[in-house]
Amino acid sequence: LFKGLTPRLCSSAIGTVVHSKVLQGDCPLPDASSPFQPGASKKEPVSSLEQVLKETSREMVARSAATLITHPFHVITLRCMVQFIGRETKYSGTLSAFATIYREEGILGFFAGLIPRLLGDILSLWLCNMLAYLINTYALENGVRALHLARGGSGTAPWALNVPFLLPQVSTMTEMKSYSQAVTGFFASMLTYPFVLVSNLMAVNNCGLAGGLLPYAPTYSSWLDCWSQLHREGNMSRGNSLFFRKVPAGKRYVWE
Repeated sequence: LFKGLTPRLCSSAIGTVVHSKVLQGDCPLPDASSPFQPGASKKEPVSSLEQVLKETSREMVARSAATLITHPFHVITLRCMVQFIGRETKYSGTLSAFATIYREEGILGFFAGLIPRLLGDILSLWLCNMLAYLINTYALENGVRALHLARGGSGTAPWALNVPFLLPQVSTMTEMKSYSQAVTGFFASMLTYPFVLVSNLMAVNNCGLAGGLLPYAPTYSSWLDCWSQLHREGNMSRGNSLFFRKVPAGKRYVWE
């Protein structure tokens, strides 16, 4: 149950540090015309969409850097787990696993499956944030304004009048926005699951373990070859559900 725990913990710790450092280094310093400084001239507020685009771009850079740095630990974690299939002990420790991968596959072995993982993370991030922005802007906020107008509020300044009514509405809208972020994140993860699947398969592909070789898994020449073969077999969503499973197309299993 705890196979691959050590490299997984290392990946999480290093990824968190890299992510925070990149975000801190990417934060722009306040300029002389910043409205938060005394005597500064007022500037037009940044539009919500522009702010979402900037924040998502910064988050994309931070996540990509963290993924790039920690991917070797991710590969080792997966291979430690796959050893269970063949009851192997090839990757018995984190340091010895680094030595084994470098000796057998070179530097590129540490980045097996990196490209589909990066693509999946980037697509998932943009889908989640843009869908959340659309829902929060055109569904929740417009709904609150319409309800406010229906109760006799002002159309020009909906947030300035009727304060006793607006306070619970703002609180409810804040909660709904947090829920919408969670729902869009789940939806984006479902759409980008094929990238996760291909990345994990390529991380253990032809690595010398039984789980990465026939008859358990075919050998792929590249992640595009893996993607096309899974697509032909209709297995792009393989393993994405804990409760509903289906037999892969064209395969039969004999129960002993």
